[in-house]
Amino acid sequence: MKVIIIGATGAIGKHVTSALEKEHEVIRVGTKSGDIRADITSPASIENLFKQTGAFDALINISGEAHFGPLKSMTDETFRIGINSKLMGQVNLVLIGQHYINPKGSFTLTTGVLTDDPILLGANPSATNGAVEAFVRAAAIELDNSIRINAVSPTVVEDSPEYFSYFPGHIPVTMKRVVNGYLKSVLGAGTGQVIKVHSN
Repeated sequence: MKVIIIGATGAIGKHVTSALEKEHEVIRVGTKSGDIRADITSPASIENLFKQTGAFDALINISGEAHFGPLKSMTDETFRIGINSKLMGQVNLVLIGQHYINPKGSFTLTTGVLTDDPILLGANPSATNGAVEAFVRAAAIELDNSIRINAVSPTVVEDSPEYFSYFPGHIPVTMKRVVNGYLKSVLGAGTGQVIKVHSN
């Protein structure tokens, strides 16, 4: 398969890339590094990405920013960080990518535990994650040519202790379990699913 991985050099992305590149052609995409550079907040940049890759079999997105901060000081501008990146960035990868993906291909987006289990300062990622998951369920019943779409929803990962303090009481999961969530989406048969990689 020809697999596009956006966020391929990130903490999770590099492990997903390593797991897939043994048997598949992997195109690494990032904002600052990779085989191709792309900015998912820009529809023009996304269009240019697909013009460079041509037809593909699977797209995995493990990128997207959101704003963490207190609700009482949050503004329209700061809230739109997550809207423009984590939400519309991922939505546009599908809206534009559906015209380039091969029949029976798949899209895998990324959300997170905050959809269902919010934390202090996390209203923006909770909202954007929830919107992406709703989009995945709805898009799954409309995509043509047997194209599948899923979201992987990880909690905090053992490899990222710098985030532990933001997730009090959350039990970190192993990177292997997170990677297997992405492999299930790409190599399995499910669609419209939110693949939760949580500790419970």
